Amino acid sequence: MPTLDLHTIDVFSRSPDQTRRIGMRLGGALQAGDVICLQGDLGAGKTTFVQGIALGWGSQDSVSSPTFIIVNVYRRGDESRLFHMDAYRLDSAPEAEELDLDAMLSQGPLLIEWPERMDGLVPDERLWVNLEHVAEEERQMKFRASGSRYEELLEVIRHAVDGGG
Repeated sequence: MPTLDLHTIDVFSRSPDQTRRIGMRLGGALQAGDVICLQGDLGAGKTTFVQGIALGWGSQDSVSSPTFIIVNVYRRGDESRLFHMDAYRLDSAPEAEELDLDAMLSQGPLLIEWPERMDGLVPDERLWVNLEHVAEEERQMKFRASGSRYEELLEVIRHAVDGGG
């Protein structure tokens, strides 16, 4: 696992199961207020990764891409919420502002697909995950931490990968 700098690691996933397992480790460490940005083209593995995150977080709900409804909300037994947003269909920053990210973050972690479409509304402190399609089942995943909380989450990813995920 190459370390690109102190705040970035590069992970190569050889299968959807491995992508889910890495997501599960990250999901188990998430708490309210955490922001995970997921960038990657269609088919890059974002939904597969989110399936793992939701499972590790403890969600009983099935995961699907929120493309047509913008935000899916997953629950677990303690009334916590995990928010999964797809910003692809947002037309403008004002439309994104109407979603009230602060309210979501006060209730649980927030996963944002296509965060680059949110024009400065994404908090500066976050974990940015870039997923790239390499081959049929293989994905390149680049994790970049911005802020001390996200450095902790980067360590969770390092241990998941070093420990066999």
